[in-house]
Amino acid sequence: MDGYRKEYQNKIGVLLTNLGTPKSPTRKDVKKYLNQFLSDKRVVDINRLLWIPILKLIILTIRPSRSAKLYQKIWTKEGSPLLVFMHRIKNKIIKILEKQNTDYVVEVGMRYGEPSIENALTKMKESKVSKIIVFPLYPQAGSPTTSTTLDEISRVFSKWPWVPELRFINGYHDNNGYINALSKSIENASKKEGVPEKILFSYHGMPKRYLNNGDPYYCFCHKTTRLVAEKLNLNENQYDMSFQSRFGTEEWLKPYTDKILIDYARQNIKNVHIISPGFSVDCLETLEEIKIQYLELFHKNGGKKLYYIPCLNESDDHIKLIKTIIMDNISGWK
Repeated sequence: MDGYRKEYQNKIGVLLTNLGTPKSPTRKDVKKYLNQFLSDKRVVDINRLLWIPILKLIILTIRPSRSAKLYQKIWTKEGSPLLVFMHRIKNKIIKILEKQNTDYVVEVGMRYGEPSIENALTKMKESKVSKIIVFPLYPQAGSPTTSTTLDEISRVFSKWPWVPELRFINGYHDNNGYINALSKSIENASKKEGVPEKILFSYHGMPKRYLNNGDPYYCFCHKTTRLVAEKLNLNENQYDMSFQSRFGTEEWLKPYTDKILIDYARQNIKNVHIISPGFSVDCLETLEEIKIQYLELFHKNGGKKLYYIPCLNESDDHIKLIKTIIMDNISGWK
């Protein structure tokens, strides 16, 4: 028994999670990824008897080829940008935590695709961690992001005979370090590209009924935007907030980013900076939809300059933020 206690003593697992990515930008791998992603009832919460046939017979027949072409536009020599950034963050966090007295095991786990959350947790189990802190890198918590992450962790743990002590970070939309980091990135963009006529805070969208059913994501997005605007002393005419990436026919959270950009162009607002605070690292949605598609849309309607402000990614401010949140949340663990 003494040997057992010693083996597990002071070993803390840090699991950094994100949405995920296909293994490669090929139709086969994208189809596998989309099948897992769109089968999650928190992502698409309509009746399974209606949705699954639509998914299998229609969407997974058409969408993989289209999505693969989009991924090919942003794929790098190192692989998927999202996964590349996540591994860089992991490596920097490892170097920081190595200076602490406690023994840490840091892993990256994707909710969909690889490396999976289950594989990451299995590595921690093999390393004999006694405590795990789960850190989903979603600043604004919501059902299709942080909640489904916890669902998956619970599923994995249900197969274990013994479960380590767990702490779960459920968003950080109003964290001072996060607000400061976002504000600094906006200031740096203005220094580099000039002060814009408008700053657009664009968040990932979701159907409005999620809000009506009690998901506070919409409120978290508003608070983040308000706090950054206050930090930068922006007046209400200098910025707007919107939601992107809607699909289907039902009403989503408004206003819509594409509609806002069209209005800007038609109002002769020529210089716009756009930031997507809901993403901790750049991915398909930011690098292709915002940086490429929305730029084309803005130009098509008469706009001149749309500058995309990158996510925090592996920046020093982001690493400091992640480290601080981790240390705050493991306080009291011995």
